[in-house]
Amino acid sequence: GRLAFSILLFQDLAFVPFLALASALVAGKDHFQMRESALAVVGGILAVVAVLAAGRWLLRPLFHEIAHSRLRELFTLTVLFVALASAWVSHVAGLSLALGAFLSGMMLAETEYRHQIESVIRPFRDILLGLFFISVGMLLDTRLLVRELGLVSGMLLAIVVLKAAIAALVTRPFTTSRFKALRTGIVISIGGEFGVALCTIGLQSELIPAPLGQPLLVAIVLSMVLSPLILNNNKRVARLLLFETGPPGTASEREDAATSEIARREHVILCGFGRVGQNVARVLESHGFEYIALDLDPARIRAARQAGDPVIFGDSAAEDLLIKVGLDTASVVVISFSDPGTSVGILRSIRRLRPAVPVLVRTQDDARLKELQDAGATDVVPETFEASLMLVSHVLMLLHVPVARVIRTLGDIRNNRYAVLRNIVPRGDARPLDETHEYREELKSVVVPPGAWAVGRTLGDVQGRGVQVTFTGIRRQGILGREPATETVLRDGDIVVIYGQPEELERTESILLAG
Repeated sequence: GRLAFSILLFQDLAFVPFLALASALVAGKDHFQMRESALAVVGGILAVVAVLAAGRWLLRPLFHEIAHSRLRELFTLTVLFVALASAWVSHVAGLSLALGAFLSGMMLAETEYRHQIESVIRPFRDILLGLFFISVGMLLDTRLLVRELGLVSGMLLAIVVLKAAIAALVTRPFTTSRFKALRTGIVISIGGEFGVALCTIGLQSELIPAPLGQPLLVAIVLSMVLSPLILNNNKRVARLLLFETGPPGTASEREDAATSEIARREHVILCGFGRVGQNVARVLESHGFEYIALDLDPARIRAARQAGDPVIFGDSAAEDLLIKVGLDTASVVVISFSDPGTSVGILRSIRRLRPAVPVLVRTQDDARLKELQDAGATDVVPETFEASLMLVSHVLMLLHVPVARVIRTLGDIRNNRYAVLRNIVPRGDARPLDETHEYREELKSVVVPPGAWAVGRTLGDVQGRGVQVTFTGIRRQGILGREPATETVLRDGDIVVIYGQPEELERTESILLAG
């Protein structure tokens, strides 16, 4: 699937020079000039490069600011604006609107917000995809199909067979078996929307004779109509072509199944990557469990990604996004948001997709415990009660109560849903925990540039300057090392992950950079 997608993507990019060449041929079809054609192709490529460069350098800061606003509507409007602006630039450069929209998709996919973008544009995608296939269907001339059935059938067969054969031969050296190469060829054998666009341009400009172009256009459209049938049966067709007529379980089937099993890994999904979510992540890492986290704080996500944490920007309640992060194969889902209303919305989305997955929910107290359980929470962890139990366990241990008895006491309290902890006398000016207690420690990622004071020095040298922080990791050339030794020598380009109070973090950063 990935190999076929890569080829299709390159195939779409190859449309750029062909479109520019077609435009040049239309402009000078009476007297073809190689120079004008070459300039048109180069101009088209430069326009595409300019659009991609602008997207690379401008989109990330733009979406970073938009994400800070926490306005879903503004985020959606920005995505639509980028798509329309890219299409307009492409049109001004003499290329097609469709190509501009395609380029905008490539640019948006390069940002860390791509998963959330996929989620918010789904309604537009479904509607516009329907309109696209309606327009494709309108290109199918049924009278011509009946009149030129033999010619159209021959062209259709030639398109599918030739594309499949060429793709299979090209991809064979890059795959582990003939079966995979043949499946790749079958998947990409159908015609594409850019092929329809080129054929239409050729017909309108009379570059392609109508007696040949009209049947060719119908054949391309017909291959697109047959695409669901071809895609759904690609494995069966590949087996038949390789003369594997036995029952399922042949060598190629077993190899394909093994590959799928390797790709399918059990993991933990963390909804929210605040302090609680990060603490859970650190413990999971220490035990060798994989996780992926969702959050809506762009600054936190940027710092976490610099530190090498698998965190993506997205709404944890979005079903498309939950599917994208592998909810169907996840072992556990942890919801660490403090707002019960947010947690209920996420729970309902999870239960619609996968009713049986265990879901742990963090909450401040048990005020909305029943609502969370009714929404599908496997277990609810009230942080105020758990903090009280932790304190109780320490008190009992200091009073020399046997460990087994302490554990049994805590278990009884939890089994009774913290009933003994609810009988409290509230303060007159009581406020929620989040308003009265602020955690000071936080993570920070510092990039060590060339020429910085820390380059060539060890972490011990930095710690010798009296910094009160913990060095939790160093990311070098994309590889993250946790809990680095004091003898570790820093190099330019390293990303040093430090933990501590904000004032100490700023002081440590200054020492790393300037000494």
